[in-house]
Order: sequence, then structure tokens, then C-alpha cells
Amino acid sequence: MIYMGCIMAVETGERIYSNQYFDLLLPYNGDPSVFDIFPNSTYKLLSANYAVVYVPKEQITNNIIAQLGYLVIPTLSGLINQRSLEASGITRTRGIPTLNLRGNGVLIGIVDTGIDYTNPVFLNADHSTRIAALWDQTIIDENYASNTYYGMEFTREQINKALQSPNPYEIVPSRDEIGHGTMIAGIAAGNEVSERNFAGVAPDSELIIVKLKPAKNIIKDFWRISENVVCFQENDIQFALMYFEATANKLGRPLSICLALGSSLTSHDDTSRMNTGLSGFSETFNFVITTAAGNEGNARRHYFGKIDPIIGYNKVELSVSEQEGNFSMELWGDAPGLFAIDIKSPSGEYIPKILPRKNENYEVSFIFEKTNILIDYQVVEAQSGDQLILFRFTDPAPGIWSFNVYGKGDISQSFHVWLPMEGFISDDTYFISSDPYTTTLSLGNADGPITATAYNAADDSLYLNAGRGYTRSMNIKPTIAAPGVDILSPSLEQSFRLVTGTSAAAAHTAGVAALLLEWGIVKGNMPKMNTINVKFLMIHGARRDLKTTYPNREWGYGILDVFNIFDSLRQST
Repeated sequence: MIYMGCIMAVETGERIYSNQYFDLLLPYNGDPSVFDIFPNSTYKLLSANYAVVYVPKEQITNNIIAQLGYLVIPTLSGLINQRSLEASGITRTRGIPTLNLRGNGVLIGIVDTGIDYTNPVFLNADHSTRIAALWDQTIIDENYASNTYYGMEFTREQINKALQSPNPYEIVPSRDEIGHGTMIAGIAAGNEVSERNFAGVAPDSELIIVKLKPAKNIIKDFWRISENVVCFQENDIQFALMYFEATANKLGRPLSICLALGSSLTSHDDTSRMNTGLSGFSETFNFVITTAAGNEGNARRHYFGKIDPIIGYNKVELSVSEQEGNFSMELWGDAPGLFAIDIKSPSGEYIPKILPRKNENYEVSFIFEKTNILIDYQVVEAQSGDQLILFRFTDPAPGIWSFNVYGKGDISQSFHVWLPMEGFISDDTYFISSDPYTTTLSLGNADGPITATAYNAADDSLYLNAGRGYTRSMNIKPTIAAPGVDILSPSLEQSFRLVTGTSAAAAHTAGVAALLLEWGIVKGNMPKMNTINVKFLMIHGARRDLKTTYPNREWGYGILDVFNIFDSLRQST
């Protein structure tokens, strides 16, 4: 076993990127010998309790979940694509001299697809950068900085040197090839461009950027995700959060973090390792975390069922597209109920009831279809305590698949089934009797962070596709609604474009969080602030329709309104 320190060995750095090594997330008790079950592996501590272990791919078999549990495989998060300052009361607040908040003295952290650091909306008047630090995980280099884990870190000074060069990318070779990160950063913190009627929420803030490396194809294949899909590994996101904390502490400034990423194949509550970590981090002073609710509300990729006590089962019907590739599906049964399934293929071929047995996996094949399904049973999934049935489809036959879900027990007989999120699966693969609720994506199901949903500021209507609450454990999500329809944002062509979706709403909310950190910490009105405090202020000042009951599954606690936050504080005082 090779131990990895802060400055990593070249061999381990290569394993981080190589598809010859599979990333596993394993518990760590301080004794590295626990990883000796995987010969010739290396590891890097992810927290006090977990490590990322880089294992030769030959050692990973189909029974890895049965052997070690569901949580050992990194979850994969995708991008949530798809007149705001006035609507949120920001312009009105800036008209009050004591509340002219613009994010001065505050950092905004973006963990995404990178940033176009040459775009004028991220430059000061003297053409210097507003980026305090940039960590590009995608650049393979042997000289790892002491406060990064792989990739390359670029300082403000290096970026400024690049901006003065006729060939900036020869000095700082970090680009945003997709544009999602540039869009998020621009909405949260872009400069005012009066001739285009554009302004970021916190234009005087500075940025810390992490460009995430793409997920390994070997892990995409495990989850049955196509190689051309843009997605990111859980461990890379967690390392990004560690980098944010270390960098913000070094600079001595408060930090608002925007996580406009999500995943649909999780427990949809606060029990997953990533969500638990986010909730713990939410209690840390000087930091605020904002997540996006996702755009799964009308996607028909969620099913909720209860076992009919008379017939003893509930029938789930899944329509699979003609063009569908491989995909995964997860059934989460509410404890203490026990659930079993049978399967009927589109040709009518029947697989009898597969009984729940502790931590077993099954391989199902068919005579008339070339479909293969790997099924993992976790009778008591380690983190949630509930039952999980994971299906991984290879060459799925098009048509209607039927799954009878059988229940055992006399207390809880309800269950949820989720398909992957947008971009991971065809829009034409869906549940016949889908349920629009409990469609908030992780990371938006974590209790601690602020989860933003999107609404149309032009008519105060909810964005039709926004993910809806509550969480599977009935905790209130989303938290707040922010502008997310036809939002002007910077493009990779250094122009502007309209974007729609909860990622835009999350960026807007993260910008507002930066304003509140400026008021509280920088200006000394509330020197100890964290996500919990900022969330309370947003809820306290939310604008609510008198005809609607709050909180609710669509709007959370209401519409984000900065002016109302301070007006309510004034009235309370």
C-alpha cells in the first residue's frame, strides 16, 4: 500500500486519470492495512473517515456492491442546464446607502466546467483578473502544488500575466469548453455591462474557480452512462470543497459556494455520504453553500408507489425508447418494509419474483431480447438504513417493461423508483404513471445547504420543469425560489445569451448569499455567519403569495427578496 501525502507521487497522480484504475470510496480508520484487500492499490484521504482508493480495474467484479456496499462507488453528477436583480430586490437595496451591497470583500466559489477567464465580465477596470485562484483538475502535470491534489493551480498573478500576453492560454492553459461554469460565474458575480443591460448579482466579489475533471469512462460504464456524457465524480467534487475551504481561509475572506450540479441516482435524502458532508460543512462559519433543485419535475423519471394490501404488489411500467442506450435505475423502499420484484420484458418474457436476500447480486438475461440486467439487492443500505434495488441495463429492448413490486411487512409499504437525470438518459424513456414530486436532485436534498428552485420573474410563475420536493424523508426542499427563466448570462463567444433552469437560479442565490456575507461579516453586522444563518435570513425575508400555503413542494418558503430581508430585520428591531 502506497500512502499519499499532500504532494502526491507521480504514480498516484496518473492513477487519478487512468481508466486502468477504478476509484472506490472506502471507510478509513487510521490504519491503511484495511485497504490490503486490493493489492497494488493507492489511496488519498478524502476526510477523516473516508479515502479514495485507486484499484486496478481487474479487481472490480460485478459483486463489488454485494461485497462492500452501494456507497463505495462514486456517484456521478451532471450539469443542470437549461430582469433578475429587480425581482430579487437587489436594485432597490442598492439605492439605500447603508445597504449598497455588491459583494465587496467576499469570495464566490464555482465548482463546474471552468471559466473563460479572458471574458471582460471577470476583469477589473485595469484589465486585471477578479479570479483569486483557479484549480484546473483536468490538466495532467507532475508538479502538484501543496494545496491541490492533482491538476494545476493558477494564482491571480499567473492569470494577470496571461491576460497581458497576446497568447494567454500559453501561460494559463485552462479553458471552459462547455460554458456552464462561465454562465454560473457570470450570473453570480459578473461585471455590469450597461449597454447590454447585464449585471451579476455580486459584481465586486472575487472568484475561486475549480474546473472539475470528467468522470472516468470506467466508472461511467459501471453506472451504464455513455462515454460522451458530461459528468463528474463525487470524490472530485469533495476535493474541490476542500480546496475552497483551504483557499478561502488562506485569503481570510468569507466564501459563497455554488454547486449547480446534481444526480438522480441516490437516496434523495440527507443520508448519502456527499449530502451528509455538505450538511456538516453548512455549519462552518464564513461559508455558505447553495445547490440547485434540478430540472426533473416534468421529466417523468420518478415513480412513487404503495403496495396494494389486497393484491400484494404494485405494478411499475417503464417505457424504453427505441434509441435508448444502457442505463441504471434505482428502487428505494421505505424501511422497515421488504420489497421483491419480478420482471416482464416488452416481448412478454417473464422473470419470476426475485426475493430479497442480504447483499446479493443477480444477472438476468432473456431469450427473445438481448437485454442483460444486473440487479444488486441491498436489504439494509448502510447509510440510509432502507432497502435499495439497483438495476443496470445493457442493451435494453424498446417498449414497455413491467415490474411488479411486492412488499413484506405490516408497517411501511411505500417505495420510490428513479431513472437517471437529464442528459444521462433519453427524454423518451419514462415511467407510464410517473410522479412529479420528490424530484429534487442530490446535492439539493442535503439538509444544510440552500436549495434554489427557479421561477419566471416576468409573471411570478414557477419554472415548469423545476425539481419538486420534498425529500424522500419529507424534509423541506427546495428552500427558496430565485429567477431562473430567460436569464441573461455570458457566453463563450464573450457575448450574452438567455438561459433557463435551476442552475441559473442557484447562481443568482449564491450571489445573494455573497451580499449577505458582505453585510454580516465584512461590515460587521453579524460577524459569525454560516449557511444556516443565511438560509434563515432568506426564509425570513421571502416574498409569499397570501393565497398559497408555505412551505410547499414547489416554492419552498417563497421567492427570494433581499430588500424584504432587511426590511423584516428593521421591523423586528
